[in-house]
Amino acid sequence: MAVADEVKALTFDVFGTVVNWRESIAAEAKALLGAKGGDHDWNAFALSWRSKYQPAMEKVRSGERPWIKLDDLHRENLEEVLTEFGITNLSDAEKDNLNRAWHRLEPWPDTVGGLARLKRKYILATLSNGNIALMVNMAKHSKLPWDTILGAEVARAYKPQPEAYQRTCEALGLKPAQVMLVAAHNGDLVAAKKTGMRTAFVRRATEYGLNETRDQKAEHDFDYVAESFIDLAEQLGCRL
Repeated sequence: MAVADEVKALTFDVFGTVVNWRESIAAEAKALLGAKGGDHDWNAFALSWRSKYQPAMEKVRSGERPWIKLDDLHRENLEEVLTEFGITNLSDAEKDNLNRAWHRLEPWPDTVGGLARLKRKYILATLSNGNIALMVNMAKHSKLPWDTILGAEVARAYKPQPEAYQRTCEALGLKPAQVMLVAAHNGDLVAAKKTGMRTAFVRRATEYGLNETRDQKAEHDFDYVAESFIDLAEQLGCRL
């Protein structure tokens, strides 16, 4: 049986694969902080905030601190970024609003159309480190047609812990070989593959900027390699 026919569900990394977090966060920061007289490199602001993502989760993965959802980690990290950029004139309410910018991330141009095509054949689910409320609000904002929201908060494990992938498959009632992870990050896909999941690499060349060198190509033997969700839909037989 072909891989495309064996697979019943597609799960998606979201930050960077489905949505353009860098430009979205930079735009939100500029709108809020620029209106208060700030003049900063907003791209650098977004990158700095994102750079604290993995270290914050690692404290949870290692057991150094108990489970905490990503919204709360983002809020803690925001305080550090504001200090780095010397921004001191925000109220708690304004900080909370800026933190919810992660709920309002914009999709890549091919995302919504590609997901619509893939949904005709497959169950679509998130497999993100984002918490449920974040994923639901983002889906509403960007019209992302998920069948269900799964991932870290449901699994109580942050990727790349194997439990994040295994418990997502279990929640779908499927074997790992029946579930494919779609991601723009080699490391995420390698971790999923180790649990028996199928894998699809979709390149997002400008996730971190025009001069980025990471994840510019599939560096391992994944089941599918695509340039967009539309390309992936074509390869999986989800045609118009």
